[in-house]
Amino acid sequence: MFQVIGGRSVQAARVLAPRSAVLVEAVRGRKSRTDPVAKSKVGRIKVPPPVDPVEMVVLKERYGEYQMIMRALRLEFKEEMLRKRYEEDTGSLAEERARQEAQEHRVLMDFNHLENQRMLKLRIVRVQMEKEETDRKKFEVILQREQEQQEIVKEKEKEILKLQEDAKNFITLENLDQRIEEALDNPKNYNFAIDKQGKVVKQTMLQ
Repeated sequence: MFQVIGGRSVQAARVLAPRSAVLVEAVRGRKSRTDPVAKSKVGRIKVPPPVDPVEMVVLKERYGEYQMIMRALRLEFKEEMLRKRYEEDTGSLAEERARQEAQEHRVLMDFNHLENQRMLKLRIVRVQMEKEETDRKKFEVILQREQEQQEIVKEKEKEILKLQEDAKNFITLENLDQRIEEALDNPKNYNFAIDKQGKVVKQTMLQ
């Protein structure tokens, strides 16, 4: 059963009402609730007016959009009011805070500049020391190579002197007869045995 109130059904009012709202049915005040039904209305069946489903869906969507728009407007007005109140209450504090932050920023920038200068000096000293160390190592390598070259030259000179000295005893066509006579006059026996210390322990006699 549906009760018609001002040309609308209670069912339509319940559909359009928000979930949080409390629906209260309006009651005419010309008779009390305990009065009997009028004789002219005994046996009458109350039929609610027909409801168009398409219209109900459209009304529900529009009502939802209306609630969303009103909620957004209320939040916007509230935010603007709180912002104005905050600016009015903390305007001087905001200026003081901005001044302190600017001063702190300048102090930090000065400290950063001094720190960069200090690190630059340390970097220059480190690079200079590394360059000196690299040059020293290069000089040591060059000096070592020169010493090795000098030692090689000395060894070659010794070999040349030794070859020159040995060349005096070489057998040539000019001294061939003389060397043959010396070998015949001074025979040498190479048939001998030696011990671990290099001493001759046994030798055969020449025949």
